[in-house]
Amino acid sequence: MFVQVIQGRVSDAAQVRAQLDRWAADLAPEAVGWLGSTAGVTDDGTLLVLARFESEEAARQNSDRPQQTAWWEQTATLFTDEPVFQNSTSVDVDTHGDPSQAGFVQVMQGRSSDPDRVRELMANDPTDWQQHRPDILGTVTVGHDDGAWTTAIYFTSEEAAREGERKEPPPEMQQVMSEMESLSIGEQVFFDLKEPWLHAPR
Repeated sequence: MFVQVIQGRVSDAAQVRAQLDRWAADLAPEAVGWLGSTAGVTDDGTLLVLARFESEEAARQNSDRPQQTAWWEQTATLFTDEPVFQNSTSVDVDTHGDPSQAGFVQVMQGRSSDPDRVRELMANDPTDWQQHRPDILGTVTVGHDDGAWTTAIYFTSEEAAREGERKEPPPEMQQVMSEMESLSIGEQVFFDLKEPWLHAPR
């Protein structure tokens, strides 16, 4: 899988959403290998987009289309600063439910001193997440250069997510979390998408 993360400040969330809805309606049907996208704007005007494709080649074919170029030229005018693009084929998807039904998405970003060990810990996590946190429908984790990463967590609702945060983690999860924290560099950053825009192929 290939994921492109787009991030930047925008002036009008409604206009951005209209543009993304138009892309899903008019351009998505001809987008080769497009798997879906997650987007939203935080309370302070930061736009996050995670666009998923089957491969980097499929994403490149999409970006080379004239209609894609025209669409992006219009969308770019909605940013108040230069958007940042991060492309990656280091992607881990974990689904405990149906992320397309998420009512709240939290995007986390950080950096790790040992990304391979973090991926190993996540892959071998013994926690029964459906039992412990039924509010979590799934996650998408994207690895970037120099140990940086972006993770999108899909929740049933913000209220359920906040309630779940207050739960005491089981011992095995505490052990995993402790080691992952020891590998973290600097502070993690959180972006709350209270009205996530979720698009998928029809």
